[in-house]
Amino acid sequence: MLWALNGQRGELIGASKALSHLRLGWLFVAAAFEVASFVCFGLLQRRLLRAGGVRVSAAFATLLTLAAGALANSVPAGPAFASVYAFRRYRRKGADDALALWVLLATLVCAALGLGLVATAGVALAVEESTSYDLVGVVLGVLVISLVADAVVWQRRWLAHVVVVLLSALRRLTGRPRREAVHIVADLLERLTAVQLGWRDLGATVLAAVGNWAFDCGALTACFLAVGAPVPWRGLLIAYGAAQLAANLPITPGGLGVVEGSLTVALVAFGGSELSTVTAVLCYRIVSFWGYLPVGWLTFAVLAVADRRADRARAHFAAHLGEVGAVTSLSPEEVAR
Repeated sequence: MLWALNGQRGELIGASKALSHLRLGWLFVAAAFEVASFVCFGLLQRRLLRAGGVRVSAAFATLLTLAAGALANSVPAGPAFASVYAFRRYRRKGADDALALWVLLATLVCAALGLGLVATAGVALAVEESTSYDLVGVVLGVLVISLVADAVVWQRRWLAHVVVVLLSALRRLTGRPRREAVHIVADLLERLTAVQLGWRDLGATVLAAVGNWAFDCGALTACFLAVGAPVPWRGLLIAYGAAQLAANLPITPGGLGVVEGSLTVALVAFGGSELSTVTAVLCYRIVSFWGYLPVGWLTFAVLAVADRRADRARAHFAAHLGEVGAVTSLSPEEVAR
């Protein structure tokens, strides 16, 4: 994809000039859509945590999304570091290990399902073009895998029973793992079965996941309008879905280069003009990636400072309680001395 863009240097130069004549109103709309996308992803995590009995504010969930996203999009193996970061944030808010791991898994699965639904809608809108580019099988395959994974995550009692049975059979055959390990796994899975999830929770999480991608795609649409280019409506969703699927491959941090290349090539293939498409995609990446990273890292720093202050206050309170306990344990004669 980078090679394809490299062959369009003229368009890239023209795009850089076109960016100097942006319609600022639509640029602000694109930024608002991007904020809404982050809010939806935060609400997804919030809903899953609440199902496990851990309540967090929508503001905290959104800040966590911004900070973890900046980490994921800035360094090699960023998604792994971001997952560890989110896990620790869940634990600080009161989630145990089992719930924190399950929320991480469920968040990823729901996000994949949301992207699969958006891409499937794109296939339905441009079925002939999608067939010619062999995208139907890929998109539907991703959707089916996401649905199966989602069902496994939500049917925790069945999953717990299968895992415990398999571990027990493995122990009888090989003597490993130890019986204690089987009990630990059983306890963890039993903890997950206590998570209360209903159809309303399922609907809310899927809606939040779809909203995450739909608002991000809305930012791309607004960027076309910001550069004064016609929106390629017919191929927009399928091109966006294919680009985001490519971006999730662990090639570059944040899909840098992959998103720009795949999205531009796909939109041009679906009828967009080369210059206007390159300009709109560059504008979209400025809003959704380059412009967001400083905000995400600032949020990361603010949360880190808040954590340190909370830890100091907790330590001071514990020390104060210790001093009070030491005084109350003294006899009246010792206190008088």
